[in-house]
Amino acid sequence: MKMDDTAQRAAARARLDRLWADGTAFLGTEFAILAGAMSWVSERNLVSAISNAGGFGVLACGAMEPDRLAEEIAATKALTTRPFGVNLITMHPRLDDLVRVCIEAGVTHVVLAGGVPPGPAIRAIKDGGAKVMAFAPALVLAKRLVRLGVDALVIEGAEAGGHVGPVSLTVLAQEVLPFIRSVPVFVAGGLGRGEAILSYLEQGAAGAQLGTRFAASEESIAHERFKAAFVRANARDAVTSVQLDERFPVIPVRGLSNAGGRRFLQHQAETIQRFLSGELTREQAQLDIEHFWAGSLRRAVIEGDVENGSVMAGQSVGMISAVQPVASIIAELVDQAVDALVRREAPAGES
Repeated sequence: MKMDDTAQRAAARARLDRLWADGTAFLGTEFAILAGAMSWVSERNLVSAISNAGGFGVLACGAMEPDRLAEEIAATKALTTRPFGVNLITMHPRLDDLVRVCIEAGVTHVVLAGGVPPGPAIRAIKDGGAKVMAFAPALVLAKRLVRLGVDALVIEGAEAGGHVGPVSLTVLAQEVLPFIRSVPVFVAGGLGRGEAILSYLEQGAAGAQLGTRFAASEESIAHERFKAAFVRANARDAVTSVQLDERFPVIPVRGLSNAGGRRFLQHQAETIQRFLSGELTREQAQLDIEHFWAGSLRRAVIEGDVENGSVMAGQSVGMISAVQPVASIIAELVDQAVDALVRREAPAGES
């Protein structure tokens, strides 16, 4: 006798909840779906919408000064009573002050990004009663971060948008998940469907971080042209920035191919030639290359200049076919994971 569909789905949902129980317990959420922090995008409206839908929103502090961050945290709290986190860049010159702002505001989770987090910052966050999350691009660093006292890790593959490392999530998961069991590990990079999230949960992940899909949500303040570019794009359109000369390092950033990216290559070539001719010192040339993209992310996200701005996006952009409400995105991800579990348990010949 065929099991009732409702009972099947309830059993599959219970299985999913068990798989990501460590993640939901750590985050204090219904779903272990963590939002990636995206500059200019992950602000009060998107963060609160994600938390209100049962996920875990994360504010992107970026270059904010402490007073500005305090305002954004307060504004987010006015829109949600559910947990959310704050992402701080470890290279920020006022990191200690930003940590203090988070603690004083009662932020429950602080995500440290952009380098190995300093021990004093980790201790200050933990002493203040909050949990610390950090990014681990390799097993050796994951082990080091656990020793430093980090409460959870994110392993982010090169498929992600924005600043990325060189290794895919498929490889990172195999390298890290079997060996880090003392803290929750969240996976990130190229995730756009629930079946993929399920596969990593079954490998030992505590949950998943997504950014690109939320950037194109209804609640995102990104310009409509920015969102439309996501809907049009294919996975192969999300490419990493190219470095022309190893003497002038370029931090890899994944975004949609456009005129701005092509001009960046030209700008590198021209700047390197100016260095070789003696017109610029090596330091001046490096700064000239680094400053090319200054303000370009805001230009794309806020002003909608998707041809000349930096349209940061992960390869999961190819799975975006429409602009959806955050709640619909999260519900769809959960349904896809549940559907996969139901199909697996169905007797032979049933679908």
